[in-house]
Amino acid sequence: MILGMSTAHFTLLHTIISVIAIVSGFIVLGGLYAARRLPGWTELFLVTTALTSIAGFFFPNAKITPGQVFGAITLIVMVPTIIALYCLYLGGAWRWIYAGGAVIVLYLNVFVLIAQLFAKVTILQPLAPTQSEPPFLVTEFIVLAIFVVLGIVALVRFHPEQKA
Repeated sequence: MILGMSTAHFTLLHTIISVIAIVSGFIVLGGLYAARRLPGWTELFLVTTALTSIAGFFFPNAKITPGQVFGAITLIVMVPTIIALYCLYLGGAWRWIYAGGAVIVLYLNVFVLIAQLFAKVTILQPLAPTQSEPPFLVTEFIVLAIFVVLGIVALVRFHPEQKA
């Protein structure tokens, strides 16, 4: 039991929240590209990302897992991202900190998604049983490269003060 739920139910809830975080994160990324803040989507993205990162610590494990490490990193990156948006209102360099932080947080969510897919999806498990095999590493490297490009474009294009 985890927080009064069976492990299966908690895992399902955690997965649903994670998917919502990733989908809303891509919508927020689209907003960055269009120089729009999209407040509702941004709040959904940040809240669900925080929830899924925190929930990862409730799974019973004998040791710290890579998912927990990525969850901790995500929460750490979220702090200046949230401060930039809600306390400093994207002024000056805080615009870049917010945009970069949002893209990094989305990337970390996607990284964990890919790791979970390789760990749990029957057709992918044999390709990378320890997640140190080339199919996993190449996939994660390609995703990283894509997110580097997405992040650079977001940093260049996100100027919400120029939109009405």
